[in-house]
Amino acid sequence: WATTSSTAIFFTQHSWQYFSSPRGSETSLVPHRAQGVRAAERGAIRWILTGPGEGPPWLLTSTMPARPTHRGLRHLALHARAFDAMKRFYTEVLGFTVEWEPDADNVYLTSGADNLALHRGPAGGDLPERAVAGALDHLGLVVRRADDVDAWADYLTGQGIALDAPARTHRDGARSLYVSDPDGNRVQIIHHPPISGE
Repeated sequence: WATTSSTAIFFTQHSWQYFSSPRGSETSLVPHRAQGVRAAERGAIRWILTGPGEGPPWLLTSTMPARPTHRGLRHLALHARAFDAMKRFYTEVLGFTVEWEPDADNVYLTSGADNLALHRGPAGGDLPERAVAGALDHLGLVVRRADDVDAWADYLTGQGIALDAPARTHRDGARSLYVSDPDGNRVQIIHHPPISGE
């Protein structure tokens, strides 16, 4: 049997060898007859194994790496049926600029702090299977002030673009509106105080 903690595993009848993937994301324990003290580096895990008679009971320790940081969800990729109309909508209406356009079927857009990829799908046809399930509910564009949402409402309606939902204030204090792009994806323009810079 074994007694476990966050840093050690104790065995009283068998010694074990610790294996990990190169990045330390998967581990397993495999029976191993211990002969003396063994130590090795395998991926991100250091294991130490003591044999019989070398102290009660045999000890295996591991040092897992700390979780890396990231800078948030700043990249989105969409399969676009109406590719040219989608590109015009995000650049001419919403103000994205072209960061990279490697060919006629792919374009990467940015507002300066993010990256939106548009990949041409079959015009009027079926999208790749992974896109059909419709896991995406909406995508959001963050604005700095609550009244910026209303300014966007005026601008969009002035462009002849109907809103899916008018500007309103939510229970959590956020304010937003919804509009659809040419492919039918819902775009939320939102002031959310914790991330809007105010």
